Amino acid sequence: MKISVQELLIVLAIVLIIFGPTQIPKLVKSIRKSSKAMQEGLKDDDDDEEEVPAPKKSKKSSKKAKVEEDSSDDDEE
Repeated sequence: MKISVQELLIVLAIVLIIFGPTQIPKLVKSIRKSSKAMQEGLKDDDDDEEEVPAPKKSKKSSKKAKVEEDSSDDDEE
């Protein structure tokens, strides 16, 4: 199904009537902004998937393990 030039002109005329000549530049600007934001979001999402950091050990858990290790040494004596 192809859109002919005549159909395209009719659609553009209807858009011009509905939005008016002053609103069309604002409409185009908002469409550009949303398109750009969507592309940046997709790019950021792809970057996040590639960089998956290893889980970090907290200082509390390493201290707790050390204390448990020391207490087990005391039990052996």
